[in-house]
Amino acid sequence: MLLGQTYTENFYRGDLAPIWENMTRQMRAALGTEDGLRHFRGQVSSDVGTETDVLSEIVENLPDYRTYKRRASFSKFSRPIVVSWSFDANNRIAGFFIRPEQDPARSPYLDYDTKAHLRLPFEGEWFVFWGGRTVDQNYHAAVRNQRFAYDLLVVKNGSSHHGDGTKNDQYFCWGQPILAPASGRVVKVVSGLIDNPPGVMDKKNPPGNHVMLDLGNQEYALLAHMQKGSISVTRGEEIRSGQQVGRCGNSGNTTEPHLHFHLQDHKTFGKGDGKPAFFNNYRSNGRLVDRGEPVKGETISPDTGDQ
Repeated sequence: MLLGQTYTENFYRGDLAPIWENMTRQMRAALGTEDGLRHFRGQVSSDVGTETDVLSEIVENLPDYRTYKRRASFSKFSRPIVVSWSFDANNRIAGFFIRPEQDPARSPYLDYDTKAHLRLPFEGEWFVFWGGRTVDQNYHAAVRNQRFAYDLLVVKNGSSHHGDGTKNDQYFCWGQPILAPASGRVVKVVSGLIDNPPGVMDKKNPPGNHVMLDLGNQEYALLAHMQKGSISVTRGEEIRSGQQVGRCGNSGNTTEPHLHFHLQDHKTFGKGDGKPAFFNNYRSNGRLVDRGEPVKGETISPDTGDQ
């Protein structure tokens, strides 16, 4: 917590050199120069003013990162502001934002019960990096069409990769088979986009290489960020539950290899509303779940019946 507090005070004072010097190369690339950081500080001061009260502080530990989050009141803004710093294993600044506290998007499906019989879209143990119905559990929850989305990856010994994490093939989920969560029909395939180096994002093509499935009952399943050339199904094809549709990659608006999955009520990405995805017959942290919604921090796997 002390590290996050220290950098927050440095930022408020305008003492930006220590912050810039300890940022990862990806963070520096995003800002451009130290002047970019200085410009951001000026925007914060102009838009929300100065901090008047600290409402809460927490530290979250996730694979490869430790995040300090601070909710605070500011002189020019009526709602709480969230200050967040993320640190890598070497205590370098891998993420930083200051923004108004976000509320979950409104949804007509809060009490919706998934009609398709969903299985997890992979084999083996995966980690829920983002998942749940609150913005703290799941930043997607603030976005209407991704209201109940998941970001999923593989973690071993507390990390999502071996080595320094600068290459896609160092990530444990890279190239892992991605499976159809239920039987349905393929309505969209994108397969020719490049896989980004870790830390580089393609904001023009958010889902990257992806498959959209029509599961019936106005339930459409998106499986996103797959490897270039790995998608093994075609538009219009009828597929079965558990059939391989591609391999996990790092294409689209993503910082590292992972699977993004969500249900929505429209066949086109970015349109309509997200729907809850209740999975069946899986294990969460070793515990059998007959039917449920995984949440951030859980390690989940299909139930094989031999545990």
